[in-house]
Amino acid sequence: MNNPQPVEAPAIDANLAVALDALLAEQSVTRAAARLHTSPAAMSRTLARLRRLLQDPLLVRAGQAMVPTPRAQALREEAATVVRRLGALLAPGTDIDPATLRSTFTLQAADVVGAALAPGLLRLARREAPGVSLRFRAEDLEAGPALRDGRIDLEVGAIDHADPETRVEALATLSMTAAVRPGHPLTEGTLTPERLAAAEHVAVSRRGRFAGPLDAALAELGLDRRVTVVLPSHLAAMTLAARTDAVCLVPVSPPGASPSPLTEAATTLGLHVLDMPLSLPPLTLGMAWHPRHAADGAHHWLRDAVRRTLRHAPAGECRPH
Repeated sequence: MNNPQPVEAPAIDANLAVALDALLAEQSVTRAAARLHTSPAAMSRTLARLRRLLQDPLLVRAGQAMVPTPRAQALREEAATVVRRLGALLAPGTDIDPATLRSTFTLQAADVVGAALAPGLLRLARREAPGVSLRFRAEDLEAGPALRDGRIDLEVGAIDHADPETRVEALATLSMTAAVRPGHPLTEGTLTPERLAAAEHVAVSRRGRFAGPLDAALAELGLDRRVTVVLPSHLAAMTLAARTDAVCLVPVSPPGASPSPLTEAATTLGLHVLDMPLSLPPLTLGMAWHPRHAADGAHHWLRDAVRRTLRHAPAGECRPH
């Protein structure tokens, strides 16, 4: 029994569809050539090829002009539609209307970053992309593999562990300073390294570590601080500081820079932000994503929305007193 030979699919030349659309719209070889930035001779050869392929003359001479055949008239709108769809297919993916998005984005961020991002992103989504939903995850996944396999769409925070292929964009540089409840003893008089070290402190560490950059800065002066509580959450540490005599660290914008939304949580809790009497390493806030999303229109809107949200200054940011 003979096996039937597979039928070979015809080769598709998108340029022929573009040329057919130009010829039928212009009804002139010369004008169609000018429209497609080619020569009349080349367009004439293309018209001959289309005539053979479609087995129809398409355009025929009528005095000094050319007129379409009935087949050409029937194909005109279809050819224009095909070319429009080809244009949309091959256009950069960033050219989208956010109002048409129906997407759920998953972002990974520390709690204080998520608290700063969520309200602003939600406002932007309601106004520009009402079909968008947001899912925030705590920093419980290794960002590189999670970005690679699509478990998260964007990581926002201190990006210090990116894989080589990961795209990273810096968003803001912040300073860390001390904050206490209103009426705390450290709000009176000049804050010195010695007074800061002698106070009770709350540290933030997902791994339960007691020491951090503040300890290193104090150690250079021969000082130690007393950390009585370690919490995994910045918001929990700020809440504790607002209700006890514990000192916490909060991020603020450097002098002269625009206020940071990340300080809004401290403002809401009524914390008193102090002038830090020693220098701590700056905190660079950024976002990271996998390169497969670089040209995706929906992801492009998300990154731009994060940019706008974190660079917007909320009213009433705490400033060092």
